[in-house]
Amino acid sequence: MAGRNGRTVRDLRRGNRTAVLQRLYFDGPLSRFELGPATGLSSGSVSNVVADLVADGLVEEAGSVDSDGGRPRTLLRVSPDSGQLIGVDVGETRVRIELFDLALTELARTERPLTPQGYDAEVIAGHIRDGVAEMLAAEAAAPERLLGVGIGVPGIVENTADRGSVVHGQTIGWDAVPLEQLLRASSELPGTVRYFIDNGAKTLGQAEMWFGAGRGARNAVVVLFGSGVGACLVTPEVERGRAVEWGHLTVRVRGRRCRCGAPGCLEAYAGAESLLARWREEGGRPPADADEETALTAMLAAAYPAEGRAADPVALAVLEETAEYLGAGLSDLINLFQPERIIVGGWAGLQLGTRFLPSVRRHATTYALRHPADKVTIELGRLGPDAVTVGAAILPLADFFAAGGHRPAPAPESPLPAWRTALRERTPGA
Repeated sequence: MAGRNGRTVRDLRRGNRTAVLQRLYFDGPLSRFELGPATGLSSGSVSNVVADLVADGLVEEAGSVDSDGGRPRTLLRVSPDSGQLIGVDVGETRVRIELFDLALTELARTERPLTPQGYDAEVIAGHIRDGVAEMLAAEAAAPERLLGVGIGVPGIVENTADRGSVVHGQTIGWDAVPLEQLLRASSELPGTVRYFIDNGAKTLGQAEMWFGAGRGARNAVVVLFGSGVGACLVTPEVERGRAVEWGHLTVRVRGRRCRCGAPGCLEAYAGAESLLARWREEGGRPPADADEETALTAMLAAAYPAEGRAADPVALAVLEETAEYLGAGLSDLINLFQPERIIVGGWAGLQLGTRFLPSVRRHATTYALRHPADKVTIELGRLGPDAVTVGAAILPLADFFAAGGHRPAPAPESPLPAWRTALRERTPGA
């Protein structure tokens, strides 16, 4: 029966379960007494919801604390073993796949290196399928508890009714690639696997907001600085974040050609790929046949050498120019969205790290309006190179919480033990 606001009793119960699960997950362990004010629920509702969640195996006891003159209060937490998640980062140099428990503790991982021309959609889909199969067959895996596979990709993700998640990745040559359809076309994985596909900058932002440098902020921008650049905007109106194609903001009319095809994009000046290209054009010598991460390490060593050695003036000048472009790009984010925090992540951002950030901050405040610039802090992400993978795993976790901790039932034609056995037989070393 629906109430005046259109919500049914089932909706209310789901909402109550969601509220309790989220408070225990982010602030737990908590007692039943503490859950009341934390969730806004009555003590009776808390008791009923907790009893349901304990019966479902989602919540467990986690010790006790003394109360004021009464019996000790039992503490509760979300059970880490009650579910598993797989996160996938389709990066610039590799596809990384990780298996997590519900507390996002890593249980297993695998990586598939990419060649510079490795963005063929079928190749990427094959890497994801193989990696997911390997995770499902891992010793620590419990496929019957798998809540879903989250995937962070470069580009714009469109969710369609007929083809599932479709990726528009202009910079990698993907024109409406039906990635979810490609993954489901394989007989190697059970049809019950649920896929959650989103922009990699958004999954990075999700991770930093939940567990990293963004925690506690209401307005933030999380920047992914890798081969290209992207950003995720988080506001009270967009709590789960919105990917913005910040790298394709025009910073120079008739400027350098970006890999998206347009002239003058920020990415054509501030992405690691363009940074290394400009060093080479100015006479620098990146290591032959090295991947971007190795080449950037060499560039940093040339610009900031060990004591007693002369710095490479070309490398230093290109890095400083890149810092100015990044700072100018951040100033646009500051002026447009007035965030309280800007968090810089991505493999290149983390590698450049503290050497680079003071210069970026200085340029950002120079180009931005004074009032919003005075209110923003710019800092590095705290979750390291796995942040996109962790954020991808959060996608099915957030969906699970929104559903009140209810799992979709597996299809009867896909019995879990049968396909798990098959995966183990097909996976080397399983």
